[in-house]
Amino acid sequence: MPAKQVAIVGGGWAGIACAIELADQGVPVTLFEAAKQLGGRARRVDWDGLAIDNGQHLMIGAYRETLRLMTRLGTAQHLERRQLQLSMPGFLLQLPRLPKPLHLAFGLLTAHGLSLRDKLAAARFMRHLQALNFILAADQPVSELLAHQRQPKNLIEKLWSPLCIAALNTPLQQASAQVFCNVLRDSLAGTRADSDLLFNRADLGTLLADAGETYLRQRQCEIHTCSKVEAITRSNLGFHLAGPEFTATQVVLAPHPARLPALLNGLPELAGVAAQLNGYTWQPILTLWLRFAKPLPLPFPMLGLGDSHAPWVFERNDIAPGVVSLVTSADGPHLSLPAEQLRDDYLALLAARFGPLPELLAWKTITEKRATYTCTPDMPRPANRTSLPGCYLAGDYTAGADVGLTYPATLEGAVRSGVECARLILADPK
Repeated sequence: MPAKQVAIVGGGWAGIACAIELADQGVPVTLFEAAKQLGGRARRVDWDGLAIDNGQHLMIGAYRETLRLMTRLGTAQHLERRQLQLSMPGFLLQLPRLPKPLHLAFGLLTAHGLSLRDKLAAARFMRHLQALNFILAADQPVSELLAHQRQPKNLIEKLWSPLCIAALNTPLQQASAQVFCNVLRDSLAGTRADSDLLFNRADLGTLLADAGETYLRQRQCEIHTCSKVEAITRSNLGFHLAGPEFTATQVVLAPHPARLPALLNGLPELAGVAAQLNGYTWQPILTLWLRFAKPLPLPFPMLGLGDSHAPWVFERNDIAPGVVSLVTSADGPHLSLPAEQLRDDYLALLAARFGPLPELLAWKTITEKRATYTCTPDMPRPANRTSLPGCYLAGDYTAGADVGLTYPATLEGAVRSGVECARLILADPK
């Protein structure tokens, strides 16, 4: 067996990022994915011959590791970069091409739908967080932080609540204020380019999974799809993966975190991690895909259609003319509606925004019931390096290299975790 033979369990964005980072350094990698394709919770889905995504994902300019990875794979060209714009009924915030912090100040000053009191309160809140370097003395729900900072109700409904639900996929009353501050630090309070919105103009498989698989195979990495790892044990020879019957000197565990406790049953040293993950709860993301006979007249690729729990509509003419996706994050009453009623309710919202709609040719709903963990205050998040030498955890739920800078369940969080696992393995002299 080579000095380092790394097995990666899980072919989502974290697992792929880890594999690529290791492969570039000549480390032998074998990747196992239970599904028939790579991509995990951000993957391509076939819809009557159209390549769509299982959910609409949005990236921002601050996603440096994700952008670095896509640039390496040659797929960053499929991202459309636009200045931040948040638009919904009665509200519009645009950040101009000005240097930090003028872009945010000017954006708040010229925002539509906010009173002068709202604008001053938002500026005061951001200055307060900047003075703290965005590190709170103690974590708490976002709703409590906003109440303590005397943020007006209209400002919360128009700005802070939609941002929180979109970024953390968790309602204000449950969401971690510290993680929310981390997002604000890297978006609104970052450089002007950090706040840019990045819209994918190709399906997620094209963006990462396909290009990543080709890249890895060219570097003699082994990839096994439809290969479910049933259990993991450790011996003097290394880590044994039951199912594919494979042994490696090091293992990176990158499946959905809900599946991880079962995998850890054969590694009693990690019982504490399993207990942490068994305490997690999950939040869904519902996406309604619509295909009209002709494109809708969206003035911007992303528009809000109502309050915090109303959907955001995304223009996806890159898939086919007239395709849009409507995304509703987190738990809510919309999940209990029959699919046809949900479709009709969302069509009514579109009609209220655009007037008479073109003929609807097809529609499809996709609900990821465990799209993300519920991002609560002080939630236990394991490190990428475990207490068991040679065993690492990759996924958007991990704490990362700096626990004070943790991200919510995002593509960037997943990629960062995979890169960090690779760096830890490369630094391991074993």
